[in-house]
Amino acid sequence: MTDAQETAADTSLRTTGGAPPDDVAPAPIPLLEPREGIPPVVASDDALAGVIAAFAAGSGPVAVDAERASGYRYGQRAYLVQLRREGAGSALVDPVGCPDLSGLGEALRGTEWILHAATQDLPCLREIGMTPTGLFDTELAGRLAGFPRVGLGAMVESVLGYSLEKGHSAVDWSTRPLPDPWLRYAALDVELLIDLRNALEEELDRQGKLDWAQEEFSAIAAAPPAPPRQDPWRRTSGMHKVRRRRQMAVVRELWTMRDQIAQRRDISPGKVLGDAAIVEAALTLPPNAHALTALPGFGHRMGRRQLEQWQAAVDRAKELPETELPQPGAPLAGPPPPRAWADKDPAAAARLSAARTAVSELAERLNMPQENLITPDTVRRVCWEPPKKLTPDTVENALAGYGARRWQIEQVAPILLRALAAEA
Repeated sequence: MTDAQETAADTSLRTTGGAPPDDVAPAPIPLLEPREGIPPVVASDDALAGVIAAFAAGSGPVAVDAERASGYRYGQRAYLVQLRREGAGSALVDPVGCPDLSGLGEALRGTEWILHAATQDLPCLREIGMTPTGLFDTELAGRLAGFPRVGLGAMVESVLGYSLEKGHSAVDWSTRPLPDPWLRYAALDVELLIDLRNALEEELDRQGKLDWAQEEFSAIAAAPPAPPRQDPWRRTSGMHKVRRRRQMAVVRELWTMRDQIAQRRDISPGKVLGDAAIVEAALTLPPNAHALTALPGFGHRMGRRQLEQWQAAVDRAKELPETELPQPGAPLAGPPPPRAWADKDPAAAARLSAARTAVSELAERLNMPQENLITPDTVRRVCWEPPKKLTPDTVENALAGYGARRWQIEQVAPILLRALAAEA
C-alpha cells in the first residue's frame, strides 16, 4: 500500500477544505446557473445533424446524462439526453422526436464519456444507438475516493463548491413540451460534469487509486447488456409471503396480465395494479369479482370490467392442472444464505466470519465501501468452496473466476488467503 493510500481516510475533509473554525460562518454556496442559458431542445433530424457536427468537432471528453420516466411510463427508455463538450457547449436531445441517435453515438466513438452512475443510464442510451467505447463514472470515482455522499448534487457541492437545483429528478420526463424549469435542471446535470471528472481524477491519482478506477470504468464499458430476467414475476414485492404453488400461479397470471396492459398503454405497471394487490389476491384466492373488490388495491375506483378481467386471471390460475403450476424458486446457484451456514457447514461459517472481518478492515484502511473493494457474493463463494490447495495463485484464480478485477485481486487475495488458512 502506498503512503497516499494509507492517508486516504481524510479525503472528503481535504477535498472540501475542512470545516471552518467555530467563530467563522461558512460562506454561502452559490447556486449553479447554465453558462449559455437553457439550450433549445433538439427534436428534428436537421437540428440533430447540427448537434452531431458540433460535438464531432469538439474536444476532450463528453458529459452525458439521460432522463427517464420510470414511475410513469412502461420500461426504462430515455426521454431526454443531455450532452456537453468543450467547443460544442451543451445540447438537449429529445429521443421522442429523434429516436435514432446512432449517428451521434458514432460521432463520439473513441471519446471518453463522463456519466454519473453509468450503469443506470447505459441501458436506455444503448436502446437509442449510443454506446461508449470508454467512460469515466463520477459516482463510482467518488466511492473509490472515499466520499461519504456520492449523489451528483452532493459531489458538485463538496468538490466544486456549487449547489445544483433539486426537485425535478422524479418528474414525468415524457411530458411534452418539457417546462423550462425542468430543462434548466437537465442542462445543469452536465454543466460541471467535466470539471467534476477532472477534480476526481486528480484526487484518485493523489490517493494511488486512479489505475483501480480505470479498471472499473473499462469493465463497465465492456460489459454486455444484461440478459432478460427469468420469471420476472417472482420479483413481485411481497413474494416471500406466497408459499403455495397455486398462489404462485395467481401471482404469475396477474403479473403477466398487468405487464401486457402496462405495455399496451405505455404506463408504469405499478399504475395499473400494485404489487401488494397482486400478492393479496394470491393469498386470498377470491371466488368471484365481488370478493375481489373487498381486497386492498381493487377498490371502488376500479370499474366492473377491470375487476372481471383480474378475476378471470385469478380463475385461470385456480383451474390450472398441477403439472402446470410454477415450481418453487429455482435453487440459488452458489452457496446458501449465510444465516444457514452455521448449521450446514460450521467450518465455512468460520471462514466467512474471518474473511468478512478482514475485508471490512481493509476497506476501512483504503477508505472505500466494502462492496467496491470486493463484492460480498464473491467472498461468500470463495469461503463456501475454497480452493482445495490454499496458495496465493489458487486464491487469485478463484477471485478472477468470479469476475474480480486485477486491482481487487491484488488487494484482497493476501488477506483472504490468511483468513482461509487460519480457519482451515
